[in-house]
Amino acid sequence: MKPIRRAMLCSIFVLLMLGCAFAQQIRTDFDHQANFSQYKTYSWQQIMPANSLWDARIKNAVDAELTTKGWTQVASGGDVAIVAIKTTQTQRTLQTFYDGFGGGWGWRRFGGGEFGESETTEQDYKEGTLVIDMYDAKNKQLIWRSSAEDALSSKPEKNEKNLEKGVAKMFKKFPPESAKG
Repeated sequence: MKPIRRAMLCSIFVLLMLGCAFAQQIRTDFDHQANFSQYKTYSWQQIMPANSLWDARIKNAVDAELTTKGWTQVASGGDVAIVAIKTTQTQRTLQTFYDGFGGGWGWRRFGGGEFGESETTEQDYKEGTLVIDMYDAKNKQLIWRSSAEDALSSKPEKNEKNLEKGVAKMFKKFPPESAKG
């Protein structure tokens, strides 16, 4: 196999692995004793930290999902109070690129055991996390929590699409089946 072709295959493999590494991570948990069939309305409490552009985007994405589940937003006094927490942090990843496998897919003919050259670089990226908490408004108990983590893009449009996809995944199995449901 020619060195250029090997390098291309290695690059494609690395890109595929990076795509898997940066895929959205969704985690959801809920109070298994809560009766989700009793909840039909919700009110927003707050989004922390406040940022007017993203607050509206988060609310719109969550509102769209809850509307499809038959829930109704009310200005105050809903059955459920919603709090959203968003954070960003810088993460670091190591990327290793190989220039081939040292003359073939096995041992080098005369060098014995060398597998070519590699170069490892550090790359920083921003990771965003969104946590949605739902509280029973009467007893103030947490009944549902879901979080989504994803690498952030430098393109706001891409981040908006990822937000919508992430929130849709968060609410995919909502409302959960519960012992009292």
